[in-house]
Amino acid sequence: MSADKEAEFVKLLEEHSGIIYKVTRIYAKGNADEQDLRQEVVYQAWKSYARFKGDSKFSTWLYRVALNTALTHKKKERKEQEGFETDWQVAPSGDERALLMAHIRNLNDAEKLVIMLHLDGYNNDEISMISGISKNHVAVRLHRIKEKLKSAIKTEENEN
Repeated sequence: MSADKEAEFVKLLEEHSGIIYKVTRIYAKGNADEQDLRQEVVYQAWKSYARFKGDSKFSTWLYRVALNTALTHKKKERKEQEGFETDWQVAPSGDERALLMAHIRNLNDAEKLVIMLHLDGYNNDEISMISGISKNHVAVRLHRIKEKLKSAIKTEENEN
């Protein structure tokens, strides 16, 4: 890769680093896992940058790379820990955002993907393009996910 392409990649990655942080916060179990996953996402993005044609926005492409890397990371982790029970639940700090994030972590991978992109301001067309789910199905999933999160938060509030 040429020095100009490298500089361009680094600049774009810095501009869109928030995407990587969001994905790793949702899919990683803790700080050390987050850092490992973040490094893996950057590495995978670097490896595939030569194939980025610019047909979509860089942020859309980076989301795809980050999500695919996170899901692959999780699959490997599951295989390694097969037979062991893991605790993903992060105790809410009382802050509404922390409470929401804790409940998002309890969603399945497909639900996490859709709600994360939605909360990040992507419209249904963009979510469809990134996830490979039809636009109509994105709307249905978003509605169901929102209802699921509302119910879980309400249940937790009633228990406390």
